[in-house]
Amino acid sequence: MVTALRGALDPARVGLTAAEAATIRTALGREPNAVELRCFGVLWSEHCAYKHSRTVLRRLPATGARVLQGPGENAGVVAVAGGWARVLKIESHNHPSAVDPYNGAATGVGGIIRDVLAMGARPVALLDALRFGPPDDPRSRRLLAGVVAGIAGYGNSVGVPTVGGDLAVDPAYRDNPLVNVACLGLVRADGVARARAAPGQVFLYAGARTGRDGVGGAAFASEELDEHAEREDRAAVQIGDPFAGKCLVEATLAALATGRVRGVQDMGAGGLACAAVEMAARGGCGAVLDLDRVPLREGGLAPEEILLSESQERMLVACAPEDAPALAAHYERWGLAAAVVGRATADGRFRARVQGAVVADLPVALLTGAPERHVVPRQPPVVPSPPVPPLDPAVLLLRLLAAPELADRRAIFEQYDHMVQVRTVVPPGADAAVLRLPEVPPLGLALTVDGNGRWCALDPYAGAAATVLEAAANLACVGAEPLAVTDCLNFPSPERPEVAWAFAQAVDGIADACRALGVPVVGGNVSFYNEGPRGPILPTPMVAMVGLAPDVAQLASTRGAGADPPVLVLLGDGEVTLAGSLCARAVGVRPGGTVPRPAFERAVRTLEVVRCAVREGLVVLAHDVSDGGLLPALAETCLTLHRGARIALGALPQEAGPSGAAAGWPLTLFGEGGTRVLCLLPGSRVPALEALAASARVPVRPLGVVGGDALTVTVDDSPAVHLPLEVLGRAASAFAEVLA
Repeated sequence: MVTALRGALDPARVGLTAAEAATIRTALGREPNAVELRCFGVLWSEHCAYKHSRTVLRRLPATGARVLQGPGENAGVVAVAGGWARVLKIESHNHPSAVDPYNGAATGVGGIIRDVLAMGARPVALLDALRFGPPDDPRSRRLLAGVVAGIAGYGNSVGVPTVGGDLAVDPAYRDNPLVNVACLGLVRADGVARARAAPGQVFLYAGARTGRDGVGGAAFASEELDEHAEREDRAAVQIGDPFAGKCLVEATLAALATGRVRGVQDMGAGGLACAAVEMAARGGCGAVLDLDRVPLREGGLAPEEILLSESQERMLVACAPEDAPALAAHYERWGLAAAVVGRATADGRFRARVQGAVVADLPVALLTGAPERHVVPRQPPVVPSPPVPPLDPAVLLLRLLAAPELADRRAIFEQYDHMVQVRTVVPPGADAAVLRLPEVPPLGLALTVDGNGRWCALDPYAGAAATVLEAAANLACVGAEPLAVTDCLNFPSPERPEVAWAFAQAVDGIADACRALGVPVVGGNVSFYNEGPRGPILPTPMVAMVGLAPDVAQLASTRGAGADPPVLVLLGDGEVTLAGSLCARAVGVRPGGTVPRPAFERAVRTLEVVRCAVREGLVVLAHDVSDGGLLPALAETCLTLHRGARIALGALPQEAGPSGAAAGWPLTLFGEGGTRVLCLLPGSRVPALEALAASARVPVRPLGVVGGDALTVTVDDSPAVHLPLEVLGRAASAFAEVLA
């Protein structure tokens, strides 16, 4: 018999709709008590149950010859070589970071590390993808500084390097920043762990003690933020301890190596209840928890607080009863709490007890079977974009180089320890980070994360597909071939028809781009309800991609740039636009217009040529043309080389003639789109590159020579830009002053 606790509880207070509450009553044949209702509120939350997204996410390609584990576990697993596999996962911690930026970001790092750990993998690298309001907004600056400090504080202390990231700003993120963190891990292919239990096994609690922090965090992540969130929702933000996190990582890896662990799950969103229920569901069994056995940090916790607390640095281990004492003693030697708190049963029910009294008794299948919600999608009308006014290319270039998307971000990267574990070959700031794999030399893994909310706001399909192609281009620039993708889909409320349409379009764009590249999506995260009093965020799918580099010694970005004479050429092409561009934003043009749909087959051919050119040593340096267009990419390359360049461009057909010159050739210099890569190489190797490109029907356009101390650009023989490197560098470093 279930003990009634404090009478009835309004289902709406735990985030359930009236229809969902009725479904629960019908399935149980009774009214759920307060503890049970709170369990439903968390396990049926959008954050845990994916009610609005499950059907759409099935469109993503999730299989492949290398895939050992796709969606459905804590993280995806893909075989690499030599019996090793890599684990990849990305998660969001948007709402907590809006309320408490340091702890919200820090616990986001801790949570994603434990997701990778739960697959039996050692975490070896982190990436962050961040979105904030404009830097002239004081709150946005404070949030950015706090988030970066939180990522650094946890990642550095736990000993996992942050090797790269992506940053953009827009007024749409003022109320609701985006903090997405990806983690890469390594595991033996025959040592992949699973988060499941079997009847007869016991549940061993291991890690930090349970407190009240983070109670209801999963439900909090499934709500919109209001003007009181920063003050009233702070209790829903977890508090991390990276030193306990480090001990938990090492203790769990050592425990897995003993062979005694049968299953392991992070106690993240939904806490102990969610961990036990998910392990039982995956194992097709039930679970009984004795809450008075749970190690507590403080007295007086109610049953639902013990069940749903999201206190950090905790794992739930399934093991044979006879192995529990040895495992508990093992964790205690690491200074961590450990106790058997329950067992797996064969009856398919989840029960929680306090001193023998049952305070919750629910079917596991019902707890994990939240009904899907279907909103009829509606495409919003296309908003026309006014023309870009005439501009001075030099003035605009300097303005763009100072923007967070293009600026020198060393002020951020230098807070991160990117060399811990001594794997990093290509550090933060390049197109992609690269890690050496001493387990299977000379192989390396390349990592990147990208997002393009500006394009997705205009065309979510094209924007999401372009995001995938840009990630693949970043990997190609270091000679790496894509292995797998994990995505974090950040959107406003899915209850609005236009958001439902944008979400489905974005997923289709990711799916089609990944199929074109032959890359599986092995996991990810959906974050809805990202909006605040001043409106919703831009639709912002983030894509983290990992690739395989055959020889880290042959990476283009690790070679010297002293070739004589060095030249710059442009590989690839494609339709470009000023709609949704940094140029349009910088000159104050209202967002609107249309962006080009991706040319997948042409992009795939271009990226294959880039990869081959890098691997064969034809190219000294490669850099993709993306945010800001061609002219900023040229300036970034010059700053990387610490050398100037003399560039001669031909105007795009629509800008040829006096009218284009009078307008400043905005499309030619600042248009975004297509798949284009700048390549630096000795002039003597240009014929070989042209032959390689011709074999794949990829255009090659010589741009000019490298040298001197200024960037000089002409368009149709007319002067466009002449800026000393010193001036370019000052503009690019201006963002550091914002962070100071």
